[in-house]
Amino acid sequence: MYQKLTRLLAPRIGLYFGVMLAFAGVTALLGETQAAAVELIVVAVLLLAYVASAFRRRREADQYLKELMDSMDQATRDSTLNCPLPLVMFRPDTDEVVWSNDRFLRLTGDRERMFDTRLSDLAPSFDSRWLLEGKNECPQEVELGGRRYQVFGDMARPAAGSEEGLLATTYWLDVTELADTRDIHKATRPVLALLLLDNYEDAIKSQDESVRSAMLSDIVARLTRWTEGAHGVFCRLDRDRYLFMFEEQYLAGYKEEKFSLLDSVREVVNPAGIPATVTIGVGVDGDTLEELYRFANLSVEMALSRGGDQAVVKNRFTFEFFGGRSKETERRTKVKSRVMASAMGELVADASCVIVMGHKSPDFDAAGAAVGVCAIARMKGIPHYIVREGGATPADELYERLARMPQYDGVLLDPQEAMVRADSRSLLVVVDTNRPEQVQNRELLDSCNKVAVIDHHRRAATYIEGADLNFHEPYASSTCELVSELISYLMEPSDLLPGEAEALMAGLMLDTKNFTMRTGGRTFEAAAMLRRAGGDTGEVRKLFQTGLPDAVAKYGIIQNAKMYRRDIAIAASGRPVGRVTAAQAADELLNIAGVGASFVLYPEEGQVVVSGRSLSATNVQVILEALGGGGNAGAAGAQIPGKTVEQVLDELHAALDRYFDEDKEKSEGD
Repeated sequence: MYQKLTRLLAPRIGLYFGVMLAFAGVTALLGETQAAAVELIVVAVLLLAYVASAFRRRREADQYLKELMDSMDQATRDSTLNCPLPLVMFRPDTDEVVWSNDRFLRLTGDRERMFDTRLSDLAPSFDSRWLLEGKNECPQEVELGGRRYQVFGDMARPAAGSEEGLLATTYWLDVTELADTRDIHKATRPVLALLLLDNYEDAIKSQDESVRSAMLSDIVARLTRWTEGAHGVFCRLDRDRYLFMFEEQYLAGYKEEKFSLLDSVREVVNPAGIPATVTIGVGVDGDTLEELYRFANLSVEMALSRGGDQAVVKNRFTFEFFGGRSKETERRTKVKSRVMASAMGELVADASCVIVMGHKSPDFDAAGAAVGVCAIARMKGIPHYIVREGGATPADELYERLARMPQYDGVLLDPQEAMVRADSRSLLVVVDTNRPEQVQNRELLDSCNKVAVIDHHRRAATYIEGADLNFHEPYASSTCELVSELISYLMEPSDLLPGEAEALMAGLMLDTKNFTMRTGGRTFEAAAMLRRAGGDTGEVRKLFQTGLPDAVAKYGIIQNAKMYRRDIAIAASGRPVGRVTAAQAADELLNIAGVGASFVLYPEEGQVVVSGRSLSATNVQVILEALGGGGNAGAAGAQIPGKTVEQVLDELHAALDRYFDEDKEKSEGD
């Protein structure tokens, strides 16, 4: 290194001596030999002087660099020995302590055994993996001697060929007071909760004054007892809405007990046998009280969109759900449907065109609802299109029927064509899903300025935000039922084409299993309206026919089903099957005596698809939500990428165990 530095500092003097020798040679050629001899003597003297001077400078430079490096080594040793922070050196591969300064010795109080022990024995919460990962700061604080430390460090790697192992040097900064202050601040941050009696109209308001007063008094007493432990502020905002503000340190307790207020309020039952239910929306981690109130309102909306009778906690990043296991009961009024129909009619009339899109691999419910929206647009005289993705889908036969209708010539478009047709005034209607990651084309959703959502699935943590219209009713049997209600307010049944009525009826029959599940009075009203419009149930029935190979595959899945726990039938197929076939197999399993819920798993293009169905109190939506899926209490599904059927089956077993273990703990607590 010294020689390289010297060469860099030395001037290029050889060129000058070469020029002088050349002059001496020219002088000799001209016959001036004496002058040439003198010149050579001068050049030789100068060369000797230069060599002596260069040698002296090199020796001085080498001595200077050596002294500089020695002084740096000494400064390093002095700074290590006199470091103002506790310092310890250890081998991260064996955790053996090599050396520490006096400040670290005072922290441990174990001078004699310091060099015979491991660092993990002195500080059990310390983990040295961050050093091996090349980081310079420990990701979590370390407790030692009743104090809390932030640890910084570095690791020296041995030179090539050295037998020495890795050596880590760590510096321990005492942050106890800062950490305690931070914890106190976090523990005392305000949390705002809104409590809503979500079935006030059905359970309380319709009763006599004496019964209503007794029920309200009982409910308020239970609310008060539940809030007393947090020493917060509890007050009534409206006849069915309450505000509860408390400190964040008590929130963990409410989460641990799974918001027991839900079960407590459900014990209040009116003379007709209808239990009272409460929805809890909690806002946490907001910068201001205004933001906390907004989080709480969003939580209440999320809980109601999932059926109510549950608690939802909203922070600045995501939602957290508790409860929500009871099946939905029909709690919706025609007033909302009329309001939504009016708003939908205005949005369609103001649009340059209407584009309808469902979820990936659309079924009859998504395709039928899309047809219903197109019927509304046709009645308004607005150009309308349905997004049809490539590949096989469960709704292909329905799409083929539509393509043969002259009114639907050029209506079915692929996502790229739909993107070309869309402009700033286009209305995108998303049907049968409310999750942005499940739509047929995410780019189309992001590019449209006006979006309407019509769906009956329970809302998940991710949902389409900022929609101009959100007709979301988890109490409805199907999206086709909701669209049929909109049609009944916007057009006459005679304006609906028979093929459109049959498409809507197919969605109704699919999601209600031929009107045997999740049906309400509104479901049959929608079916009656579609029948008056010319829908032929015989033609609809043909859409549900399957070929012989699919029927054989369906019963093959059923044949391999196994019972799990009490009444859960699980069928795992190692080979890909059609989605319709798998869904039909899950439905067919429910016809077996003793089966209350069923799950069918099968691989499909790098992912595992799960279909869940339930006839009992088992909520398959809550179970599959733990696997990233969603749906309703009686019918749900999930798509898990990057895993095998065996891995997903193990995760499903774990989710079922957690679900029933929580039920068991709740029943034992009662």
